[in-house]
Amino acid sequence: MNEAAQKYWDHYWKDREKPPSVTAWQFGDDPDQLAKLVMKGIKTATCSAHIFYELDQEPLPTTQDYSIILNSQNEPVAIIKTVEVSTLPMNEVSGEFAAAEGEGDRSYEYWWNVHEAFFTSELKEVGREFSEDLLVVCERFELIDVK
Repeated sequence: MNEAAQKYWDHYWKDREKPPSVTAWQFGDDPDQLAKLVMKGIKTATCSAHIFYELDQEPLPTTQDYSIILNSQNEPVAIIKTVEVSTLPMNEVSGEFAAAEGEGDRSYEYWWNVHEAFFTSELKEVGREFSEDLLVVCERFELIDVK
């Protein structure tokens, strides 16, 4: 976590006990636009490819996790809390979940096309190929604070 994110986190909690699990990160291809959707309450879900948790040896998210959302300049803009986590094949993600991601026209087709392109590109960088049954980690979150 960078210094600005740590200061934001500390300032938000002030004298209250801070939750132990917090990370700071940017959303995928367009961090600024996706962060704006979160701050407006439109984006309430996100997903990532399970394989990257394995390759990076990182634990899967849990409902105890808080995240500081960063913009493209690595500046903190919001705090979210994960409220639901599920892992399933990409081709089993529901249209309702796709809409909760809040992107584009919020249709399943838009969600699928954007995520297929993103995952194809990311997987290629690590010598893997996209498949329709790619395991994805689907997270729902609630907005805690906007900076």
